[in-house]
Amino acid sequence: MRTKYIFVTGGVTSSLGKGIIASSLGKLLQSRGLSVTIQKLDPYINVDPDTLNPYEHGECYVTVDGAVTDLDLGHYERFLGEELTQANNVTTGRIYQSVINKERKGDFLGKTVQVIPHITDEIKHHVKILGNTKKYDVVITEIGGTVGDIESLPYIEAMRQLRWEMGTKNCLCIHLTYVPYIAAAHELKTKPTQHSVKFLLQSGVQPDILVLRTEHTLSDNVKKKVALFCNVDKDAVVECIDAPTIYEVPLLMHEEGLDNIVLQKLGISDADEPDLDQWKDFLSKYKNPTTNVNIAVVGKYVELPDAYKSILESFIHAGAANECKVKVSLIQAEHVNHENAKEKLDGFDGILVPGGFGDRGIEGKIEAVRFARENDIPFFGICLGMQCAVIEFARNVLGYSDAHSTEFAPTTTHKVVDLMESQKHITGMGGTMRLGAYPCQIKNNTLAFQIYGREIIQERHRHRYEFNNDFLKEFEENGMLASGLNPDSNLVEIVEIPSKKFFIAVQFHPELQSSVLKPHPLFKAFIKAANDFKK
Repeated sequence: MRTKYIFVTGGVTSSLGKGIIASSLGKLLQSRGLSVTIQKLDPYINVDPDTLNPYEHGECYVTVDGAVTDLDLGHYERFLGEELTQANNVTTGRIYQSVINKERKGDFLGKTVQVIPHITDEIKHHVKILGNTKKYDVVITEIGGTVGDIESLPYIEAMRQLRWEMGTKNCLCIHLTYVPYIAAAHELKTKPTQHSVKFLLQSGVQPDILVLRTEHTLSDNVKKKVALFCNVDKDAVVECIDAPTIYEVPLLMHEEGLDNIVLQKLGISDADEPDLDQWKDFLSKYKNPTTNVNIAVVGKYVELPDAYKSILESFIHAGAANECKVKVSLIQAEHVNHENAKEKLDGFDGILVPGGFGDRGIEGKIEAVRFARENDIPFFGICLGMQCAVIEFARNVLGYSDAHSTEFAPTTTHKVVDLMESQKHITGMGGTMRLGAYPCQIKNNTLAFQIYGREIIQERHRHRYEFNNDFLKEFEENGMLASGLNPDSNLVEIVEIPSKKFFIAVQFHPELQSSVLKPHPLFKAFIKAANDFKK
């Protein structure tokens, strides 16, 4: 079968959930026996989000091949259970950078370089890369932003050209819009959707399917009205009502017939009936927990939960696996100190310290580690969280009061965390960290080995600083064990304190490999430990 292409666009307002719709449709098609992948086209001019503040863009997601991408790729992987790559995220910055590099090399033979055809051709090339691998029956492409945004126009034009080149049996457009409810009039309003579709039509694109985000059930008359004024089949007007959890959306979309409409319009007649039993089993466990735990996440960017999106979703996956409701409290690290740590953190069943950059809130994170260690509360550190665990141990167990990371205290005499040797001659910031999946060898008879059940694992990284092995012998002699090492560089990947009920910290980001049907073992073990601690 020739690869089919589906574009997901949005209108009226941002944050409607294009990524969730793309992920849900991908899951439905996958459940019917089709091979599916999803990519994101981001209109911003940054080459990638690597240098963006988390408050600006939410978390940066990292793929196995080291691409720093939009957080929507996390949704794609969590829903599909498939590893994505650099090819699954394209930005305007990358597009223009590629075109300008070609122009400098003379690839355009002296022609004037223009948005059409050069920029749109480059966009089309990146869209078709995944289909050209012959690995996928369907490639779903989400276009970031909203229809009518200046920065999105080249992407809409590239979509128009692809639809013309491939035909609507091979390339279709799903447009997501918002139907607001005006309480004073007791009425749902379709005019924003109509105007949004007009923006698309002005760009030469007639949407094939409309997905209407709404807080109230749409009547048959509302759907008919939208179909009439937007020139789409009535059956192709799909309601997307607010759901208690994003993981219900695939089931709701199936009930609305979205997957059937897509298969019909793409001429795919040999797809299987959807097999969603495992997905429903996950939802059943998530909705019917037998116990509950309270987890404190002591971080730097807690005012924007999207900064910790993958961690929060990993708690959902691990909670369902343990049939346990996980209540997460995001605590600003800047507000934690030695005097108030008990007040802030007492009563929690587990404490997690996540990653981050910069010295703001570092002392609060270190205090959170101390409180967890001294009170034997289950502790889980990730990336900077591991580095804080190392610093706290050096200060309060080894007695090095000035112990620190050279990221925050370059002149400290006890550099227990230092810049990686491979990073010392790097000057640029974007995309230059230690990125992507690296192997880790786990020692036998350790908590890490008990959790993973094997000696060699692969986990994703995004960091510049590492544990300083000059101190390793002293740490291990005093009770902190390096239970996981990179087999090539000897870099410490996992530390734990065997004398504690559950104290483990990792240099990598396990949250990036947790999915609905395959919760990450570290998160599963942490929630189990928190549950045992509560009992």
